[in-house]
Amino acid sequence: MTVLPRSVTALGVSVLALLFERPMHPYEMWQVLGTRLRDRLVKVRPGSLYHAVERLERDELVTATGVDRQGNRPERTTYEITDAGRDAVRQWVADTVRVPAPEYPRFPLGLSELHNLSSAEALTLLDERIAALDAQLVDLDVLADTARDVPELFTVPFAYTRAMIRAELDWLRAFVGRVRAGDVPWVTDAHLSSLKLTDLKGNR
Repeated sequence: MTVLPRSVTALGVSVLALLFERPMHPYEMWQVLGTRLRDRLVKVRPGSLYHAVERLERDELVTATGVDRQGNRPERTTYEITDAGRDAVRQWVADTVRVPAPEYPRFPLGLSELHNLSSAEALTLLDERIAALDAQLVDLDVLADTARDVPELFTVPFAYTRAMIRAELDWLRAFVGRVRAGDVPWVTDAHLSSLKLTDLKGNR
């Protein structure tokens, strides 16, 4: 597997993908990413976007093509993707799609430490998470309605996100129901010393 430059992060790939379409300046990239709701897929801020472009230019994955100024606005540098940048995007996508990799999300870690809360507090918090996820599903349904004329291939990330949220909701509701029914005995600090938590170690 080819080792990609460190500038080829999730945000870096988003920038390169935009430049696949046409040359842009960073502010236009920011606008397009927002319009396409890419901020739901990758963490992006104006400052981090400019730094991402600078790193990509340093690694010769993009190149500046000119500077323009409109009225009293600051100068804006337009960038285009290089052949190396195109290759890097294709390689990143191929590597990401081909092999599942641990992403270390926070929620599973939070679940692993749920015993540090009382069962009442944990259930309240999980109920709040369920409500928040339900709201996200509504937002995604609205997005799907507004994107009916968009080719499906461009909305696949949101369809995937909806499926993952739906699966998490199903699991959460079942888990919360089992806790409330007493089918999942709550472990207190007093019980921890007697548990053989080493039995949870997986085979290495």
